[in-house]
Amino acid sequence: MSAFPGSPRILKGGLVLIDPDSSAVLRVISLQYNPDSITRSLQVQAISADGHDRSEALRLKGPPVETIKLEAEIDATDQLEFPERNPVATRSGVFAQLAALETMIYPTSGQLSTNDILSQIGTLEIIPMETPLALFVWSQTRILPVRVTELSITEEAFDAALNPIRAKVSLGMRVLSVDDVPSGHKAASLFMSYLQNKERLAGAVPAMPLSALGITGVP
Repeated sequence: MSAFPGSPRILKGGLVLIDPDSSAVLRVISLQYNPDSITRSLQVQAISADGHDRSEALRLKGPPVETIKLEAEIDATDQLEFPERNPVATRSGVFAQLAALETMIYPTSGQLSTNDILSQIGTLEIIPMETPLALFVWSQTRILPVRVTELSITEEAFDAALNPIRAKVSLGMRVLSVDDVPSGHKAASLFMSYLQNKERLAGAVPAMPLSALGITGVP
């Protein structure tokens, strides 16, 4: 609860896992504390990456490859002060929260068991296992389809049963664009909404005269 009744409610960033076919929400993972910073990197997808083909100098193959990195903290200390209100934290510290993040990059045990059975009965081709579609949510204007590419966890403190009670998480993600998924995929429509919002924001920037750059015209 906010210290002051009139203070604005701070939204939390996080991840949402959805079924890519039905868009049904499977799990919501909110960050306990919003990170102080987010690093975004955009790699231009130029036709002529080395610049040798003069006729293609201004052409693009598609959207840039955008990656996102952040570091978040998870702490069960406050929850452990009121064990009757927080039975999960009392039993396992922050292990459940870490498990929610980690299972995003695991096939399910059911999928692994099914593939094992298929291999035992001589199935020649086993279809790779598909995970839910992950969305990185950072406000209502940034809902991005992503693939988790990196997850690093540092457990920093433990309870008497050796459950982690404080941890730092480093999370790396790649934004899925229309070049990464089939036409009609839910990730494609979400990416297009993200790009269109960028275009609207760019269009809202006030036009600047050339004089602001100290010139009167383009040579």
